[in-house]
Amino acid sequence: MKINNRIFKNRVLLKNISCVILLLVTIFSIEAQEASKEKQKALKESKVSLSDASYELENDNFIFAEAAYREAIALNPKEATGKYNLGNAYYNKELNDVAMSRFKQAAAVAETKPDKHSAFHNLGNTYMNEKKYQEAVESYKNALRNNSKDEETRYNYALAKELLEDQEKNGGGDDDKENEEENNKEDKEENQDNENNKKDGEDGDQKDENDKGDEEQDKKEGDDKKDKGKPDEPKEEQQEQQKTEPGKLSPQQVKNLLEAMNNEEKKVQDKINAKKQKGKKVKSQKDW
Repeated sequence: MKINNRIFKNRVLLKNISCVILLLVTIFSIEAQEASKEKQKALKESKVSLSDASYELENDNFIFAEAAYREAIALNPKEATGKYNLGNAYYNKELNDVAMSRFKQAAAVAETKPDKHSAFHNLGNTYMNEKKYQEAVESYKNALRNNSKDEETRYNYALAKELLEDQEKNGGGDDDKENEEENNKEDKEENQDNENNKKDGEDGDQKDENDKGDEEQDKKEGDDKKDKGKPDEPKEEQQEQQKTEPGKLSPQQVKNLLEAMNNEEKKVQDKINAKKQKGKKVKSQKDW
């Protein structure tokens, strides 16, 4: 009686293949279970981090809240809650740029319509703060696609469209207009300062010329007095002066000369003091 070796070999081969498949399925099943356990553990830890972040925010501990939100996002990057809540935290701290980034991330991973609506609505708010009205219009439009009944979103959408039209009419937006007005104001102030400085210089030159003319006139009058002497001088004094030796001054002449010099010196000092008072410049602006 012959035994069919070929059939026997085929049966053994099929049995081995079945064992290998069963082994692979078992391995994959174990790995899937492990992955599921790890995922469940990460989700649970993510929820704990979100709870911690909310607690820290309520107690005004922004730094700890931010760290907890970041941890929650790292543990569950496909969840929109952490990204959205962190965006709100940044927005309330007036950190508009980073808030915008987080709202974009939340809108990208949000799965439900309410979550998408909230993310796009707040994203539109950040664009409005940056006066990026075209982007704001698109964000509010996406928010309305997920919740067409929200009146606040509808109002913001209409406002963004109106501001966008005004921006396009003005050719560049409010920022350019404000910059132009500021530059014109600075140029006007600079021109006014130049005119004032020029006027002050002309007034100063005129004062210097007047003071110089007064000094020359005073000097001339002093010379005339020294040359002519006192016209009402008594004859006895004149005779006494004539009796003095040639080349010498009489006591009365010395006295008169000293008085004239003192008078001239006093006049010059008075004019110098007057010039200092007139030349003092008054500040036209406050010191900040």
